Amino acid sequence: MKTVLVTRTRHQAQPLMTALEQAGLAPILFPTIEISCLNDWAPPDLKRVAGVFFTSVNAVQCLCERLRRDAPAVLAELRQSRVWAVGRATAEALAGYGVGTEPLPTVADAVHLMASIDPGRIIDQDLLFVRGSRSLGTIPSVISERGGRCTELTVYENRKPALADAERIRRLLDSGGIDCLSFTSPSTVEHFFAAMGSHQIPEGVRIAAIGTTTAAALSGLGLRADIMPAVFDGPSLAQAIAEALAPAL
Repeated sequence: MKTVLVTRTRHQAQPLMTALEQAGLAPILFPTIEISCLNDWAPPDLKRVAGVFFTSVNAVQCLCERLRRDAPAVLAELRQSRVWAVGRATAEALAGYGVGTEPLPTVADAVHLMASIDPGRIIDQDLLFVRGSRSLGTIPSVISERGGRCTELTVYENRKPALADAERIRRLLDSGGIDCLSFTSPSTVEHFFAAMGSHQIPEGVRIAAIGTTTAAALSGLGLRADIMPAVFDGPSLAQAIAEALAPAL
């Protein structure tokens, strides 16, 4: 049975692992990031912004859970706001809180999201970007370039866990016990290879990236994503991995 290393956060890994198991693969969990919601921010005044941007499920959950608990009136305002989501998973997370979104970009990354928005929605507008501690600066940069003003609200911290299993995973990788490495964010890439102490991987090991942003992080280390789904979400990633690892007929 082919094995797939899953580097996603422990609390988010199970759906991906289940999908891999259903496809006849053996997932190995090795979380290389931890997500912690932050509470040192004040609920935003949404009446003063023309729109709100989300680029991750984590941002949605950390903002909306806090608003539901401490500021339900602001959550009600969010439901009436113009909201942009980077992709399907983020939009579905927002829908779970009753928040609708603008049409999704054809490709689920910040570059395509910003390209899909009419510049008139941005020029001379105050906009809010709900982000994590390590989110990329694409959205604020484009807003500024288009003559808008972006407030950034950091609602979660992305950090590297202890990675106590790093030596075991390194031995498993070197001995041919892992057929595919899967990555779901630039941070999972960075933390995994830092833990391994090298950017080199054994010949024949495939690399799967959930989307273009993660693939770009791999490219920055001199590596190439062999597998990337057409739709940038967990179920599609699992399907793409299963198809790539299926034995040739």
